[in-house]
Amino acid sequence: MISILLGLGLLMLLAYLGWSIIWIAPLVSGAVAVLSGMDILPAYTDTYMQGFVDFAKDYFPIFLFGAIFGKLMEDTGAAQSVAHKISSVIGKKRAILGMLLSAAILTYGGVSLFVVVFAVYPLAVAMFREADVSRKLIPSTFVLGAFTFTMTALPGTPQIQNIIPINTFETDTMAAPILGIVAALIMAVGGYFYLKFREGRLTKNDEKFTEPEGDNQVKSVNEEELPNWILSTIPLIAVVATLNLFDLNILTALLIGILLIMIFNWKDYKDFIKAINGGASGSVMATINTSAAVGFGTVVTASPGFDTVKELIFSIPLSPYFSEAFAVQLLAMITGSASGGMGIALEALGQEYYDIAVNQGLSLEAFHRITSVASGASILPHNGALLTLFTVTGLTHKDSYKDVFVVGLIIPMIATIAIILLSMMGIN
Repeated sequence: MISILLGLGLLMLLAYLGWSIIWIAPLVSGAVAVLSGMDILPAYTDTYMQGFVDFAKDYFPIFLFGAIFGKLMEDTGAAQSVAHKISSVIGKKRAILGMLLSAAILTYGGVSLFVVVFAVYPLAVAMFREADVSRKLIPSTFVLGAFTFTMTALPGTPQIQNIIPINTFETDTMAAPILGIVAALIMAVGGYFYLKFREGRLTKNDEKFTEPEGDNQVKSVNEEELPNWILSTIPLIAVVATLNLFDLNILTALLIGILLIMIFNWKDYKDFIKAINGGASGSVMATINTSAAVGFGTVVTASPGFDTVKELIFSIPLSPYFSEAFAVQLLAMITGSASGGMGIALEALGQEYYDIAVNQGLSLEAFHRITSVASGASILPHNGALLTLFTVTGLTHKDSYKDVFVVGLIIPMIATIAIILLSMMGIN
């Protein structure tokens, strides 16, 4: 147990200092192995790399197609067109709400979380400048719109955090729709009102908008040059509709979305190869980052100390829904990745929870939704997506992590507990 805690602490510290998880994950895995009495070389070449490779093998195609879809949305201007339309309807003075909806719609439409950050950031700066709201709230607004309810809770979301539980629990993306909607409302409404409260406090303290500097400066976008917003919305709707209404798999749904973007923006055909190449390259980095985190988690689950963790999890004197949520959230926190931690938790414990559900007459759909929502309630300082977000916005943990912690961890934990209680009442 001490080796696991020390490993997690070291991983968080090094990530906080800006070191890449690609090399610190195997480094810290080695430290955990040594402290646990494991042979360090097999722990790396067999255990760590097996976890790394298994995750990449299972989910790289989804990362690839999702990144290409998102990059085409970004490079054709389709993502910005949708975001600008939302901004014009909401009003630029409502910066937090406009940015929140922009990120949420793109995420629910299947655009990769990382791409949403790049696509919406210029609009976010413009809206926060217009409303004179402190840029310190941009990361937490991004996290609320893209990393919480649209990523894990809303039924039908095509994000990978809603795809991974399907194989374990034999469900689909619409699993437990009532639980998903309740969790989404708690996170979205609670998070929004918290951010509005923080906006008022910062304004009262005379902390207003400041221009980003250096590489984080934002060039203005000519709205007249953007594609039609209605046509830009159709690929987003198509991905969600084909995935949920026509029961197609996520790769087919994303491929349809990719083709629609290319058809509607055929005049930009010369830029397609560049966008596809960029998306493919980005998917490799996203996959490697997550796989590196999964590899660390695999070493943790293989260490003798994890047996104690499992005993602790299954000895929780509450419903299996609680222990499953705790296991998923814990491993997502350890790895700094919602999808990575979930993958490890289901690999190590998924079959046991499936058997528990079948033997005790519990809802497999509820297990799916609780797993997904709990995985997102895990955004610690070393979270890979958060580090990318801070890089793009030019802000730091000191500037914004407190607000990220509230909207990305505390409120999602409340949502997780709420849907567990509803599940125990037989509501799905």
